[in-house]
Amino acid sequence: MHEDHRRRVRERFLAGGLQSFPPHNVLELLLFFSIPRKDTNETAHLLLERFGSLVGVLEASYDELRKVEGVGESTATLICLTVQVARRYLIERVQEKVTFEGPSALHAYTLSQFVGQHHETALLLCLDNAGRLLHCAPVSLGTKHMVSLDNRTLLETAFRHNATKVVLAHNHPNGVAAPSRNDVIRTQSAVRLFREVKIQLLDHLIIAGDDCFSMAAHPKFGHLFLTSIHSLEQCADVE
Repeated sequence: MHEDHRRRVRERFLAGGLQSFPPHNVLELLLFFSIPRKDTNETAHLLLERFGSLVGVLEASYDELRKVEGVGESTATLICLTVQVARRYLIERVQEKVTFEGPSALHAYTLSQFVGQHHETALLLCLDNAGRLLHCAPVSLGTKHMVSLDNRTLLETAFRHNATKVVLAHNHPNGVAAPSRNDVIRTQSAVRLFREVKIQLLDHLIIAGDDCFSMAAHPKFGHLFLTSIHSLEQCADVE
């Protein structure tokens, strides 16, 4: 009985994709690959009840997923892997085509890089003079509450990709999109570091959920970047 149901679900997906699938069917299909001989419908509903939505399930941590009845190591790993694969796909799909024509485009792109991240992570976006993205990669992986920056890693990343401008970004997965005292100190240090090698640090973005805080655009912190903020305005009009 279960095999017939699974076959029908797979055929329905192959015929029309996920467009007509309600959230529980999406999860049900996904769980076919980690729960081979059991009805996955009940587990899918339990996941949605606990996390509220398909997005909530996909962004849940491994430890939280394991608390749901019927979710073992393989299922929790598969769900965590799914959102990571999606992020990797989006990054590689658009990497060579991204041009930041202003702050709003930069913020939107940066927000997408932190989807599903449960630990503080620092990214360095390497740009050319026209605002085209040359590379975006993690430069530090921290804990749930802090991340450190290594000057050598920052410079090596920028030099390796021939960046003339860079944007630093990190997330506050359990906090708010606002810089801490340590964030301000790290920003001051990074501005000096890049200026010494004639690379402009355009901004330091703080991400929390769907919120993005631009230090360069904020009256309290914009002076830290000096000429860097004017360089960003040259790429496009500031909002």
